[in-house]
Amino acid sequence: MASTKSSLSESVCGGAEACRRYGLWFRLRKLIIWLLGVYIAIPFLVKLCPAIQAKLVFLNFVRVPYFIDLKRPQDQGLNHTCNYYLQPEEDVTIGVWHTVPAALWKNARGKDQLWFEDALGSSHPVILYLHGNAGTRGGDHRVELYKVLSSLGYHVVTFDYRGWGDSIGSPSERGMTYDALHVFDWIKARSGDNPVYIWGHSLGTGVATNLVRRLCERETPPDALILESPFTNIREEARSHPFSVIYRYFPGFDWFFLDPITTSGIKFANDENVKYISCSLLILHAEDDPVVPFHLGKKLYNIAATSRSFRDYKVQFVPFHTDLGYRHKYIYRSPELPRILREFLGKSEHEHHH
Repeated sequence: MASTKSSLSESVCGGAEACRRYGLWFRLRKLIIWLLGVYIAIPFLVKLCPAIQAKLVFLNFVRVPYFIDLKRPQDQGLNHTCNYYLQPEEDVTIGVWHTVPAALWKNARGKDQLWFEDALGSSHPVILYLHGNAGTRGGDHRVELYKVLSSLGYHVVTFDYRGWGDSIGSPSERGMTYDALHVFDWIKARSGDNPVYIWGHSLGTGVATNLVRRLCERETPPDALILESPFTNIREEARSHPFSVIYRYFPGFDWFFLDPITTSGIKFANDENVKYISCSLLILHAEDDPVVPFHLGKKLYNIAATSRSFRDYKVQFVPFHTDLGYRHKYIYRSPELPRILREFLGKSEHEHHH
């Protein structure tokens, strides 16, 4: 009788265990089917609504750090920086930061916008910095670079494209390039004979080559172009981006994911633009860059180095070893950067003016 009871309780327990296992498997199967459904639905959603892909390229809605008052650059430790607002076209306003060279820090305290504008005419070179996607002109790694460049004796003028930060307007490749052209012309109207260099980072390299191609076509090139972590064109970059890893081998990847970018009018064709650029070019790229692969920066350099447009100008590629850990946005930490810039920009000025 006792053995019958125990075998009965065992079978009840076994049945309960089987039920529990089946319930778990059923829930897991439901989750897998749901995830698979989402995985398959996303490409169709992107294809039907190219604006989604455009948003992922720009990431202008991502504000990091979030609680920053862009009217107060001093909150980021930039006590020698003035905040301006410029209007490239009707219904578009862009927020601009102008950081003066370290030598002018003391004089800059408590000064107004007019003083800062006049300071552009002092005998210091100017760097127009074009940032990448996501965040604002107050992003941590960007602020650290402004400090480095200021300490090396450069004015740094940077801004948020329309639709970024506190700048008003809708983002587009054409609009971003026009904003950059407006700021460049604004600088040139105040900087006298001082050299003006253009520095683009990541997506900002696409804006930079668009801008410099246009400047060269109208015969007002900058004194040099610096591209940090550049890509060849937005299609190749999107194919290599970490976000695309899970879809890279999805049937019709180009049609689903890359064609909508082109449909949205987004090209950022650095590889085409460099064929029409005639000024000194410096490319900086970290070998361990997880966002824009190193090989794309190297490929761009190879295109530029063999282009006829650079025949009379210096083209230099500076790699940063994986062991340094500079990844996508920390090249500013390099103790070699001051020497690299001094040697390159010194030569580029000489070549440009003689």
